[in-house]
Amino acid sequence: MDYKKAGVDIEAGYRSVELMKQHVKETMRPEVLGGLGGFSGAFSLEAIKKMEKPVLLSGTDGVGTKIKLAFLMDRHDTVGIDCVAMCINDVACAGGEPLFFLDYIACGKNYPEKIAAIVKGVAEGCKQAGAALIGGETAEHPGLMPEDEYDLAGFAVGVADEKDLITGDHIKDGDVLVGIASSGVHSNGFSLVRKVFEMTKESLDTYYDELGTTLGEALLAPTKIYVKALKSIKDAGVTIKGCSHITGGGFYENIPRMLPEGAHAVVKKDSYEVPAIFKLLQKKGEIAEEMMYNTYNMGLGMVLAVDAADVDKVMEAVRKAGETPYQVGYIQTGEKGVTVC
Repeated sequence: MDYKKAGVDIEAGYRSVELMKQHVKETMRPEVLGGLGGFSGAFSLEAIKKMEKPVLLSGTDGVGTKIKLAFLMDRHDTVGIDCVAMCINDVACAGGEPLFFLDYIACGKNYPEKIAAIVKGVAEGCKQAGAALIGGETAEHPGLMPEDEYDLAGFAVGVADEKDLITGDHIKDGDVLVGIASSGVHSNGFSLVRKVFEMTKESLDTYYDELGTTLGEALLAPTKIYVKALKSIKDAGVTIKGCSHITGGGFYENIPRMLPEGAHAVVKKDSYEVPAIFKLLQKKGEIAEEMMYNTYNMGLGMVLAVDAADVDKVMEAVRKAGETPYQVGYIQTGEKGVTVC
């Protein structure tokens, strides 16, 4: 008896590391010390000495049951982007500059090429965010997980000068809400998605005219990473008063998280075009509209609160970063919360 016969292939683990090294290397920043393969990732904090009061920000998350679609479509190079986005968007919406990221992959059996494809996606997400992928873990769990399945989670660290933190404290009556377009469903609400649509290869390969692509491609579209858009706004000299990453819980849970007491957000549904994937999902599943806005991003991955005088600058900065902005609502005095109307 040996470890391989028990279900853990150490050689496959070594091969996975070798295959992923090329992708990890592309994410390196000057602050990274040492290389891949050590017991920990080292990152120099020399640069943050220039900040008055540096604050570390962190975020951790996974991809959820969206990963089931990757299994069915045998497509593993995009869920890593989702994982990075879910962690790093949380750091960015607090005003943080992402510094580094670590991933954790648990699998029933280590197939090196599949693991390398997953890490390729993680590395791509890190490149989009400007973060270094400085470490990770691939754990083989025979007997605990099916051989052809895996789960993916991650952890991000960023930094901000305390004066640059986006806290929502100064949001006031008359401020404007600017939404930044999502790429689709992102990485939340897939348990409901999987109840609405038949989860078979044939179903996911079905082409829909209104989507302009197959159902599977529309659903698997990787989550947007908003680091460059938020940095572009900051570089334009605009102070973002509040920022909400629209994840699980949709508008009703996430927008209030950026509001101070006494501030009420109003989002106008007709201020932008809801993407076709949400309309199809709502129709097929006979889902109440309020439930849609309470579960999904409905086409807005980030919602910002800014001074009315800064709206044009914000819109221009977001477009300059390659993203699509919409003026979607406003802040009024009232009970902390959100009205979608």
